[in-house]
Amino acid sequence: MPPAKKRKTAPSNDTKVEETSPDTQQKMASSPPAQEASPEAAPEAAAQSEPSTSTPSEPPTTTTDPASSKDAAAKAAQDRLARFRSLQERAKTSSRQNLREATRETQRLTTAPNQLTALGRKHAIASHKLLKAEVEDAGGDFERKRAWDWTIEESEKWDARTKKKDSARDNSSFRDYNQEAKKSYKKQLRNMGGPDLEKYTKEKMKAIEKAAAAGTLEIVETEDGEMIAVDRDGTFFSTADSTSFAQHKPDKEAVDRLVADMKKAEEAQLKKRRERMERNADDGGDVTYINEKNKQFNAKLERFYNKYTTEIRNSFERGTMI
Repeated sequence: MPPAKKRKTAPSNDTKVEETSPDTQQKMASSPPAQEASPEAAPEAAAQSEPSTSTPSEPPTTTTDPASSKDAAAKAAQDRLARFRSLQERAKTSSRQNLREATRETQRLTTAPNQLTALGRKHAIASHKLLKAEVEDAGGDFERKRAWDWTIEESEKWDARTKKKDSARDNSSFRDYNQEAKKSYKKQLRNMGGPDLEKYTKEKMKAIEKAAAAGTLEIVETEDGEMIAVDRDGTFFSTADSTSFAQHKPDKEAVDRLVADMKKAEEAQLKKRRERMERNADDGGDVTYINEKNKQFNAKLERFYNKYTTEIRNSFERGTMI
């Protein structure tokens, strides 16, 4: 018969021995003895002293799908490729535009503006002649057909402009001193500006009131209500024998304007004289030219042949040349 098994029984509170570590024993030895708890606090202390049987929760673990990560990576790669291609296209477009602008700038710099103007003028003349020949071959009136494209006001303005241009071209050349004086006088009138009508009206009314107060001028009202000034002794209105204009005294502004115009004319005259002297200036030698072109040609000859002709020219001047 086998021996009976020993039954395991739980140790009582009196015989229960707690296993503690050395550190815990040291702390318990060094800590002061705890005060005896009251009977009321015994259940609470027992409840607090019960060890916690709950285990700490582990952090949740996330699982990633390999297929979704691959799709995200492929989409990001496609986006980067699309941006790269757009940048390449933009760079190509900028390069083409820069090349086009550089070509235009080169053509503009290599082509003279006067040549472009001459080509445009020749093209306009050729088009005009071609249209005129076509209309005349068809038996039509060229001037009438040409006038269809313009209004009456535009045609009159063009005729006036053409007439003014022709007259200016005719007056540009020197004919006589009277014509030059007339041109200078018209230029001065243009520079003077328009008359001051307000000031003129005030001075006129002031002179009329002064003459009426002196009794030399009588103001008569007609049946229509119009005021007429009657000069009794003929001293108010100027005639060929009147000298009242000598008594007029201009204001300071008019005098200053006249002085400024005279100074401006003198400066222009001195400038022209200085330019003419600089243009015709020489080194103190003989005048061997008749105009500016001849002077330039003689200077060119002297630059090349002066070393050969200096002795001959000096001999001619001394009179020792045979």
